[in-house]
Amino acid sequence: MADAVIEGARQADFEGIEVRVRSPLEADADDLLWADGFILGTPENFGYMSGAMKYFLDRVYYPCEGKVDGCPWALFVRAGNDGSGAISSIRRILKGLGVREVQEPVLIAGDFDEARLDECRELGMTMAAGLEAGVF
Repeated sequence: MADAVIEGARQADFEGIEVRVRSPLEADADDLLWADGFILGTPENFGYMSGAMKYFLDRVYYPCEGKVDGCPWALFVRAGNDGSGAISSIRRILKGLGVREVQEPVLIAGDFDEARLDECRELGMTMAAGLEAGVF
């Protein structure tokens, strides 16, 4: 899923868009402060976001609080259950940061369907296009 999102965001016809890819264990507050918009991706673990995603959000929350207001963000989730716990917990944390969700999450729950990767590519393309056009 992540590769498809990255592929969509890196479409050749977007000008002025730099895509920085970091795992949640290596990303830090400087990465979030650098970004004009961001896309998070996580598996659902035990009805919640991954531990690595929670660790990332814990590390960046206070250093970024009040500094990323209005920054557009989007999300993709690979879920074994329904994904609602992962989505709601991430939304709750990011609401406190004052960032702005600009797209509905891409959720692939249950059996993996390769055809749904087009939705991931579209997620990346939409974020890049919105930033390029200045609508986000």
